[in-house]
Amino acid sequence: MTTGLVLGKFAPLHRGHQFLIETALSENEKVVAIIYNATDVTSISLVTRANWIRQLYPTIEVLEAWDGPTVVGDTPEIKRLHEEYIRKILDGRKIDAFYSSEFYGKHVSQSLQALDRRLDESRDRFPISGTLLRAESYRYRQFVDPLVYRDLITKVVFLGAPSTGKTTLARELAHRRQTVWMPEYGREYWETHHENRRLSLDQLVEIAEGHLQREDKLLQEANREIFIDTDASTTHLFSHYYHGEAKKRLAEMAANAATRYDLFFLCETDIPYDDTWDRSGEANRDQFQTAIVNNLIDRQVPFIRLAGRLDDRIQIVESVLNQRRHP
Repeated sequence: MTTGLVLGKFAPLHRGHQFLIETALSENEKVVAIIYNATDVTSISLVTRANWIRQLYPTIEVLEAWDGPTVVGDTPEIKRLHEEYIRKILDGRKIDAFYSSEFYGKHVSQSLQALDRRLDESRDRFPISGTLLRAESYRYRQFVDPLVYRDLITKVVFLGAPSTGKTTLARELAHRRQTVWMPEYGREYWETHHENRRLSLDQLVEIAEGHLQREDKLLQEANREIFIDTDASTTHLFSHYYHGEAKKRLAEMAANAATRYDLFFLCETDIPYDDTWDRSGEANRDQFQTAIVNNLIDRQVPFIRLAGRLDDRIQIVESVLNQRRHP
């Protein structure tokens, strides 16, 4: 049985990396991937980057190099440091071929007594690098698998009772930051399917699932950020309000919302209530707002309150985003 090795930061994983991995898989019975910690270049965790490979290539053995050397260079000392660490983390595994597109392919292969399989060193086949992607992920998104690209996007969700400005805020921020936004699918669904202003338990599940499906599709079109009007936790609250219960599937989606999004903003009720025919009154707005706040606290979801005029709210959101390190 032959074993191939690939290694790197995979920050992020791109088509060039995948070419190495897929070539290694086609030429060996077993493939090992070593993934280095990379807090110096990316905010995406080592676990997330390792899981990209585990999900896309389930047969690969992934070794997480939490304490790997961070210094890079072509000096004898640096090369020896990396060689010793690679042999240590391999822990006796015999490597027959080392796959890379970098200068270190030569000395690492020699150290492991393995075949030096350097591919696409000139980047002619895949003109991409982690540096380019970190700088302009939207421009080079064709070189990234959808599974990976969704993790490069900051997912911002706006919560709040009806008529608290979520839609206006999401739409305006998307325009200002040249990206996409996700409207509340529940509103569209309700207008088409409600009977006497009510929806069934199963229909509320359909709302949450439909919202997530559209959201996943939009993520592939997002430029660094996506702004989302409402999540499944709100649909879950409405289900309990109108029916006193919720389907298990809806409860699962509501629970998953806590980790699905990166930033949660709560739109306050300090703006005039827009009393349209499809809403149930200002008193209910206050009641739902209290329920949403309590739900966030109960789930221990950090959130930022947005009050004041639209410009004030936009300023707060943009300030938070501008201070956030892009993946």
